[in-house]
Amino acid sequence: MSASSLVAESVWRSIESTRSELILLTVTDEQLSILHFLFGKNFERATRIVDQRGVKRISGEPSKRSIFQVVGESRRKEEYFCFAEHYCACYSFFYDIVNKGEQLCCKHQLAARLAAALGAGVEVKVSDEQLAQLLVKLQLLGMEAYSQ
Repeated sequence: MSASSLVAESVWRSIESTRSELILLTVTDEQLSILHFLFGKNFERATRIVDQRGVKRISGEPSKRSIFQVVGESRRKEEYFCFAEHYCACYSFFYDIVNKGEQLCCKHQLAARLAAALGAGVEVKVSDEQLAQLLVKLQLLGMEAYSQ
């Protein structure tokens, strides 16, 4: 893990540790500055997505496993499924993160992580079976995209 990733992880944990179940937390100026330094314009875009309630956490019950569905900023308002720390289905994730290695994560991952840390996303509860079916559909769509 890179030094930047370690710093980012430390800030996320700090934000999450001060959150109460009853209230949305306010992020400190120092935390915002660090995240902006690490992620730049992607962080600004992610905060807009969170402010517009564009992050949905879909959680399976009873396992509590989850995936995020994040609205993009384009006019089409496409929705991308992502695991905040590891993967996003958007083009930027594959191009900028996987292929070029220029960024730590995409704006959708940042929005998902920020919403989770703040308790600011829309929560959707489904059965574990429904979540598994959703993940299988996503996998099949991904395989189709690579075969074309």
